[in-house]
Amino acid sequence: MHDDPYGLGRWGDDLFEVLDNGDLGLRNPERPDLPAVSLPSIVRDLDQRGVVAPVLIRFAPFLHSRIDTLNESFGRAIGETGYGGTYQSIYPVKVNQQADVIDRIVEHGASWNLGLEVGSKPELLIALSRDLSDGSLIVCNGVKDDDFVQLAISAQNIGVSCVIVLESLGELDVVLRVAERLGERPLLGVRIKLTQKSSGSWASSSGDRSAFGVGASDLMVIVERLREAGMLDCLELQHSHIGSQIPNVNEIRSATSEAARFFVALRQQGAPLSYFDLGGGLGVDYTGEHRSAAHSTNYTLSEYCVNVVETVEYVLDAAGESHPTLITESGRAIVASSSILVFDVLEATYYDRTERIEHQPDDHPLLKNLIHIHDYIDVDRLQECVSDAEYYRNELRQNFRRGLLSLEQLARSEEGFLTVIRRLKQLARTADSVDEGVEKLLAQHVDIYHGNLSVFQSLPDTWAIDQIHPVLPIQRLDEAPTRRAIVSDTTCDSDGKIDRFVTAHGVSESLPVHDLVPGERYHLGVFLVGAYQETLGDLHNLFGDTNVVTVGLLENGDFELLAETEGDTIAEVLSYVEYDPRVCLDSFKKRVDAAVDAGRIDAAGRRTLISTFRHSLSSYTYFEH
Repeated sequence: MHDDPYGLGRWGDDLFEVLDNGDLGLRNPERPDLPAVSLPSIVRDLDQRGVVAPVLIRFAPFLHSRIDTLNESFGRAIGETGYGGTYQSIYPVKVNQQADVIDRIVEHGASWNLGLEVGSKPELLIALSRDLSDGSLIVCNGVKDDDFVQLAISAQNIGVSCVIVLESLGELDVVLRVAERLGERPLLGVRIKLTQKSSGSWASSSGDRSAFGVGASDLMVIVERLREAGMLDCLELQHSHIGSQIPNVNEIRSATSEAARFFVALRQQGAPLSYFDLGGGLGVDYTGEHRSAAHSTNYTLSEYCVNVVETVEYVLDAAGESHPTLITESGRAIVASSSILVFDVLEATYYDRTERIEHQPDDHPLLKNLIHIHDYIDVDRLQECVSDAEYYRNELRQNFRRGLLSLEQLARSEEGFLTVIRRLKQLARTADSVDEGVEKLLAQHVDIYHGNLSVFQSLPDTWAIDQIHPVLPIQRLDEAPTRRAIVSDTTCDSDGKIDRFVTAHGVSESLPVHDLVPGERYHLGVFLVGAYQETLGDLHNLFGDTNVVTVGLLENGDFELLAETEGDTIAEVLSYVEYDPRVCLDSFKKRVDAAVDAGRIDAAGRRTLISTFRHSLSSYTYFEH
């Protein structure tokens, strides 16, 4: 690859390499000795099977590796520090609830006694129906009604350890009432709000103004009420959510230290706590910048584990308390890297022109000035040339609005402007350094690559909270990209776009891309999309779920298809928004029959129209080649 323009070596975690033919290769982290598998070859094979782009591809080895690496990293940190307890990983179901994902996490995590965190009754039903290992936990957060609590308490009778985490005083009332009715003793936890507030995009999930958990005052009420009920010995877990996607390791240290102080205090109140759950917080370095920023982290996984273990050990040793089982709910870190969204580019809108237009005698004087910029374009005069081009084009447009310029002259003006911009963009790419102001001006004239996807459906965080995911072409990586572009999706919405990208030089407002070749597919991949994106997607313009596959990587450099879920059909999407597809078809038939009766179409035309409508109902919601 030419100088790694996409920063692949910084955020790719050694999972990818560029093959000799320019394809993006996928390395098997479970077998790093094996050759990398071409991602474009997987996409072509899927296309031949009828699994067309856009397609979400889940890689089972990536998922397995992250589970192993997380547990192994905590194991090493415990061994290095001499910590007296153990570590247990918990996967929060909300991060990606898809059945194939959950089943693979549960199956591969069994050797680590990996458990599940649930935040609703539907998620609890999912967890209770999975074949969890005997030593695993189900941590129950969220709002809980009588049925939720009864299920969680009664599950102990079938060998399932469900910890009911108390989030409020009202929830304690429910638990005490149901426990008394069942004559059972529940396994309890309590969620404590910390005063330490983290930074980043999800800062509001931390601190004492966060939505869930109790502060010190309500915590004491819970302790006393449990003591009065003779159930303080049921309180075995402390949960303290230190934050989500925390960028700064020192914030993790501070929050862990405060949570550990609460842990010591609860032990001293007589609660026999044996589990210390620090919730989420472990970040994913989406940009590979390795710094404390919204989409990055200034620490590695190993550093995170050591910091957590050392901090807990220090606080508990100072208080003379034994070391509990540490729990983290690192869902994002487990699943983010396991999924890649691949879509094809349907067409491009190029904001430049190749051929310079020549001045004609009847050209407007401002157009002559615009064309004349070619004569003094120089790297030292970039700012001047960009400003001049913008000025002359705007003046010519104003003249057209006032009726002082013909449509033909306006068209020539636009062509002339684009030829100037092309030369300026080429010059800026080759310059050693470019003024930030010039870069911003030229960024307004990058191309638009129209992608066959819905940002709202497949990348909702990109639209909603400006989440950055790495994007890059999956082919032609042996060629230097010649253009810069943003990506527009197929929805009829100006927000349906990707306009912030990870590059070798940091976050950019445009993506290095290649010229499209007529007759050839050009696929882009969006990486690190395994966390939350499938769960949060919506139906903007009624674009539904994409095709989804799970693949394994084989020893011979090939792959195997492990699971496939077809994307939504139009009929399915219509039913989601309360339309009956059969009623729609019947209503359309009536309109067509009325047209036949009126003599506007014949019987053959009727058959074609109704057949097309019926076929469309069963088709993919995205563009089909």
